Amino acid sequence: MLNQSETRNKINQLATCSTPFLFIIDFEMNNNDVLTMPELQNSNICFSVENYYYPKRIITKADNIVLSKKPIQFNDYKFAFDKVQSEISKGNSYLVNLTFPTEININLTLKQIFELSQARFKLYYKDQFVVFSPEIFVEITGNKISSFPMKGTIDASIKNAEELIMSDEKEKAEHITIVDLIRNDLSIVSNDVRVAKFRYSELIKTNQKSIIQISSKITGDLPVNFKEHLGDIIFNLLPAGSISGAPKKKTLEIIHSAENSPRGFYTGVFGYFDGKNLTSAVMIRFIEKINNILLYKSGGGITYLSDAKSEYQELIDKVYVPIY
Repeated sequence: MLNQSETRNKINQLATCSTPFLFIIDFEMNNNDVLTMPELQNSNICFSVENYYYPKRIITKADNIVLSKKPIQFNDYKFAFDKVQSEISKGNSYLVNLTFPTEININLTLKQIFELSQARFKLYYKDQFVVFSPEIFVEITGNKISSFPMKGTIDASIKNAEELIMSDEKEKAEHITIVDLIRNDLSIVSNDVRVAKFRYSELIKTNQKSIIQISSKITGDLPVNFKEHLGDIIFNLLPAGSISGAPKKKTLEIIHSAENSPRGFYTGVFGYFDGKNLTSAVMIRFIEKINNILLYKSGGGITYLSDAKSEYQELIDKVYVPIY
């Protein structure tokens, strides 16, 4: 594992030389991994970024997936929720992403979940965790950087679901807060930052039901020599705004207090640099194995308009595998 300084330096060096690599950075940014393609051999790490698979994609078939959930008790969730709401009422934060683990049982291994899941971004890491994320962290193509914060989820089977979530004032306020935060973050590393697309919907299929998620696209222009500083650019944007909150520094303190344990790799980021361009993801939709127990980590954004029961249900609804 690499610390933050070592990770920055290795990314800067590899990118300057246009050397392809995979990077994995945890939420606290203390335990990270950066591997070149030769270093990935025999590493027990597999990943998929958009349409790039490493190693070669294995096609398998899913039959009779059984997934059961044992979420945190509502009263325990409510205790943390109230703590967050108290901080919001004091003006210490406008939006806090509150997350908890749910114990699950599933008749698949972590490797099988990786192979079978249909997701834009996937990562299997040494039989410790698996990620099947729909959320882009940043993309860099040429010298243009883009971020796609995802904030807002609804069960697609609900009548007029897309219309309901688009008109929901709490969801809209939460999304605007995150878009503003990401605009500010991108302004640290790029110029001419603009919102290219605001609040568009995406349908995500799961083994249980389909959900609609709301995203926006924000872009900026990087300097010509950005590759020499790619590690610095990445860390200047961390942790991702969509899974922390605003203002970021104080909100991170609130998260640490309310969740009462480090997140580790959950809600960190991973990505692939192909020598020219970079694509990366936020590590949401995350299953971790601890002492042979599987924990699915999920959560959502809390604002002053949030309802505890609705947020608790959203946490549970996000416990799924995109296998169908």
